[in-house]
Amino acid sequence: MKFSEILHQFGDAATGHSLSVNPKHDPEITGVAAIDEANNGNLSYVEKAKFGSSIAKTNASALILPQDEKLQAAAQERGIVWLSTPEPRLLFARAIAIFYQPYRPLPEIHQSAVIHSTAKIGNDVYIGPHVVIEQGVEVGNGAIIHPNVVVYPDVKIGDRTILHANCTIHERTQIGADCVIHSGAVIGAEGFGFVPTRTGWLKMEQSGYTVLEDGVVVSCNSAIDRPAVGETRVGRNTVIDNLVQIGHGSQIGAGCAIAGQAGMAGGVKLGNRVILAGQVGIANQVKIGDGAIASAQTGIHSDVPPGEIISGTPAVPHKLYLKVSAIYSRLPDIYQSLKELQRKFNNS
Repeated sequence: MKFSEILHQFGDAATGHSLSVNPKHDPEITGVAAIDEANNGNLSYVEKAKFGSSIAKTNASALILPQDEKLQAAAQERGIVWLSTPEPRLLFARAIAIFYQPYRPLPEIHQSAVIHSTAKIGNDVYIGPHVVIEQGVEVGNGAIIHPNVVVYPDVKIGDRTILHANCTIHERTQIGADCVIHSGAVIGAEGFGFVPTRTGWLKMEQSGYTVLEDGVVVSCNSAIDRPAVGETRVGRNTVIDNLVQIGHGSQIGAGCAIAGQAGMAGGVKLGNRVILAGQVGIANQVKIGDGAIASAQTGIHSDVPPGEIISGTPAVPHKLYLKVSAIYSRLPDIYQSLKELQRKFNNS
């Protein structure tokens, strides 16, 4: 594919390009690669000016650049064709989709699948080997259910949703359209509801629902629990990484991003566009406002206002955390100074 053809597919997202200066230099592009791994024929990108030194070393044939004339001149000097855009990483993601499409099986129902007679299966659906679909299940048009998936009774699965191999969808679960549930994920299993008594723990039945709105992605080995009453809900276009635990009755807003090994207890409420980095832990019933960000390994025990960036355990505002961290490395010296002051005071 010629560079000019890729440029055409990007349309108005590309705000400038080298073909306007040298239209005859239009190389064949055969794939995409990271800038430090790119070879002849590859398209890569530079996200920000601080990574501009990579241009002098890369073997890429084409680059997606920010709107920075110095970077564009550096690429031009090396004979690398380029296009510019306000968001290079976003355009690079679109470029990957030009050269790679994930495996998508053709519609069919494998003969080894076990499908209850009351289940309703939409049009153009793929159901792979050894899938189990129990009574009352509804599967939307264009859905893909890979091998060994188990879908419990009365589950609803929206149009074009993909369930990858070996995930499990429990009863009282509703999954919207265009969702992706990856291998090993468990959606709608019983929440951790037990009441202490004098003779032990009394199990509280989890009679609520689990709802995933449209466009939700749940990655491998994550769990989203259903509650005793009410619902656990994940808002539209939220993305959830591997090994995430979402407790019963939690309410996750739209457009959130939750990284690996994050965990939240029951009843947590996240606003829209909240970002949780890896291994964040959130205590029971905590509320986190729209647009808040928690850095890696933050322990959150109290409510977080909208737009706040927090770090540390227990969580504090990120700017305060940076000051505390700077002091932490000096604690041995501070301790020695304190001991010397105590000695001088005692000897005076």
